Amino acid sequence: MARNNGNWPPAYQRIQGTIRERIEKGLLKPGDAVDSERELAKIHRVSLMTARHALAELQREGLVERRRGSGTFVAPPKIHFNKLTSLSEEMASRGLSARSRVLSSSVIDNANDIAARLALPATSRLLMVERLRQAANEPFALETCYFPADEFANMARVPLERGSLFALLEREHGLELAHADEEIDATAADPRTAELLAVTRGAPLLRIRQIIYSTQGKAILYVLGLYRSDRHTLRIRRFR
Repeated sequence: MARNNGNWPPAYQRIQGTIRERIEKGLLKPGDAVDSERELAKIHRVSLMTARHALAELQREGLVERRRGSGTFVAPPKIHFNKLTSLSEEMASRGLSARSRVLSSSVIDNANDIAARLALPATSRLLMVERLRQAANEPFALETCYFPADEFANMARVPLERGSLFALLEREHGLELAHADEEIDATAADPRTAELLAVTRGAPLLRIRQIIYSTQGKAILYVLGLYRSDRHTLRIRRFR
């Protein structure tokens, strides 16, 4: 049986790391079966209890789901809207990678409502960037971001396929993001959105409108996001 010599991480964490790596590399995809407790115990030369603990922790993280009488399977990844993080940051916290496909990028000057949300004059020029957000090799969301064009003109040139947009704003523009005001409702997928998100036409989507503020209280960015409802969970704590 494997022993921890004080330098290596505990055996259950090594098992988790192996499974995460296989998911990250696409060797295990959502719905694929994961080795059973008995198989993991044999492969890693650990006790059955250690293997069970590893799978239980992965289940708590939402990476796998255990079906009674069937086994353990890779869970469809979900985003939890618990704090202001980017998709890249959320996926990285779970050992997964996220990427984006930029669908369009242009400067517009006729979005009066959005300019008002950013506390700008109605005729302000805005840089609009539409991205298809992907994680675990499947589409998660369709996001359209609006920036003040004069202040963030370089965003049209920087690569947005990988990495965190929030991190880019903080690194390249010296911003500290503080909070977001959000409006959340439901909508149905139109034909184009359905095709991009790989859902059926009319499928329910979460529509989230975000105004993201800096620590100085300035509105930095407006995001209109359409999110697959089967891949996102909104958790709310209520107090009495």
